[in-house]
Amino acid sequence: MTLGSQIAWDDTVLPFQLDASDMRGRVARLDGVLDGILKQHDYPPVVEALVAEMALLTALIGQTVKLQWKLSLQVQSNGPVRMIATDYYAPQKEGETARIRAYASFDKDRLVHGGTPYEQVGSGYFAVMIDQGQGTKPYQGLTALDETSISSSAEAYFAQSEQLPTKFKLEFGRSITPGVPEHWRAGGVMLQHMPKASPFVADQDGEGKSMTAEDLVSGEIEENWNRVNMLLSTVEALELIGPSVPPTDLLLRLFHEEQPRVYDAQSVKFGCTCSEERVRQSLSIYSAKDIEKMTDENGRVTADCQFCSAHYDLDPKTLGFDAEKDARD
Repeated sequence: MTLGSQIAWDDTVLPFQLDASDMRGRVARLDGVLDGILKQHDYPPVVEALVAEMALLTALIGQTVKLQWKLSLQVQSNGPVRMIATDYYAPQKEGETARIRAYASFDKDRLVHGGTPYEQVGSGYFAVMIDQGQGTKPYQGLTALDETSISSSAEAYFAQSEQLPTKFKLEFGRSITPGVPEHWRAGGVMLQHMPKASPFVADQDGEGKSMTAEDLVSGEIEENWNRVNMLLSTVEALELIGPSVPPTDLLLRLFHEEQPRVYDAQSVKFGCTCSEERVRQSLSIYSAKDIEKMTDENGRVTADCQFCSAHYDLDPKTLGFDAEKDARD
């Protein structure tokens, strides 16, 4: 794989279909996206790994939704890592690049030293939110966090809320390549079967556990699902995140007997939507007295973006519905 082709596949999501088994999927490779997300913060490595996993899930899921505006994923927990939030902004025009942003909130003193990334997450829930823009009603779906990983929690969400058998195979970590600065890379595959879901499928099994993809498949669908997932289990970490195997070659190696078809790849990049104007708009509902209570010791109103760390320093006279019209001139 040449350097040029590696760069071409970095920060892309490739949709595909397996005609022989009636499945669809996505292959994602993230490089600069993760660098853009993580360099905004000084996260410990275990927190970086969790943010990388969430960003990869967001890229894979966001590309499957007929999205007009924004997909958001969240993990809320009672563990040391209290929250991980991501946003995926769909391209506004064909051929444009999608944007991803992410951040984590955590208690540094509670982090489990020597523990795995997912040991930093306690009990809580995994949330999926879809906002199609002005004039539409946002959708929100929740599922309890799985004991294994964030990706298995996402699989449970699709099984319970969407009744879609779904499997994620993800790899992420710091890339150490001679002559290249050490940085995070991630790669993954998302598989999804599209059956006619039974209306009698319950949200949970008799033991109160979250549903899995296996609870939704039977007969020929089950045979296809098991076969394709067995093939997916043979994938190696370097095939997902390494520089030597293009996603098209990976699909052919894994699923050549399943008649794979690929579609146009979607490029993604780090991007934040915050702006001074958005901050002003969010404060426009407050009176001058309310704004005064928000000022700091220097008599200014400040705001920081949790996603990109942008800092806004504003004159309180220019804020709220009592703002002086000429104060910003």
